[in-house]
Amino acid sequence: MSDVTIYHNPACGTSRNTLALLRENGVEPKVVEYLKVGWKTAQLEDLLTRLEVSAHDILRVRGTSAEALGLTDPAATDAAIIEAMIREPLLVNRPIVVTAKGAKLCRPPQQALDLL
Repeated sequence: MSDVTIYHNPACGTSRNTLALLRENGVEPKVVEYLKVGWKTAQLEDLLTRLEVSAHDILRVRGTSAEALGLTDPAATDAAIIEAMIREPLLVNRPIVVTAKGAKLCRPPQQALDLL
């Protein structure tokens, strides 16, 4: 299968396991290490559309400054969360896998199989 992208953090066990699962199923995805390359507003907005979720739904709280920044407040807007995610890429939960069939936050990793 071509045109598979994984937004990946190699320090994350779930992300590593998802990448390994894709490869075990004969898929060599485009690996985007988003902590290195960062995010763009349009890119995150596109991912949210593909995922059919709000920015709150892909916000990583554990081990981040999300609470201190007020991003866990239900009143925090998608625009504010996206802006923070651009400044601090770690605020995006991972791994996110995108294929022609759609996109998913793959926690647990087996959710990636639905996209193949």
